[in-house]
Amino acid sequence: MEQIVLEEYWTFAISVFTALFAITNPIANVPVFLGLTEGAGKVEKNRINTKATLVAFLIIMLFTLLGKFIFDFFGITIPAFKITGGLLIFYAGFRMLQSKKSNMKHLDEVDVDENIAISPLAIPLIAGPGTIVTTMNFVTDASYLYIAIVVAIAGLICWMNYLAFRYSTFIVEKIGNNVITVIGKIMGLIISIIGTTMVIDGIKLVIEQN
Repeated sequence: MEQIVLEEYWTFAISVFTALFAITNPIANVPVFLGLTEGAGKVEKNRINTKATLVAFLIIMLFTLLGKFIFDFFGITIPAFKITGGLLIFYAGFRMLQSKKSNMKHLDEVDVDENIAISPLAIPLIAGPGTIVTTMNFVTDASYLYIAIVVAIAGLICWMNYLAFRYSTFIVEKIGNNVITVIGKIMGLIISIIGTTMVIDGIKLVIEQN
């Protein structure tokens, strides 16, 4: 019995990790970070990186912990959230599939402002609408243990983003922008599938309730 419960926790954790990793996409975010921090020193880059990932985690955690309250306060139903959230996530993945190779040259003449750690790095690059919708979807009607798993996974994902930004120059030199673009396309496909699954789940709930 305990083994079955443990397997359920592991399956849930893997599902959360896969979804959040795909939608935050740490590797594909590397060129964006490099473009935005062009001209900044190593210390300044590390400061921006730390602030961005910490703020992103706090935002995700806020929506994760207050997800139930937000639903009750606004009278949002789970089926409606799943369908709407699924459509938004599908659209985000579709845009990733359609997007062309990132070009950050237009940012070369912009002075480095540490406020970029808040926007656009923390919001919406890491903790964007897709990330928030996904985490809230996992915690709707969930026990506190499952909510704790989502928070832990979110922390792990933000830490992975931190590492990707910290070693961004090395990653681009070793992997190359073309490979990063391909990774972005694959993640876009996964995100679209996750969104479609959420819509199907929402429709099933509506049918069951009727």
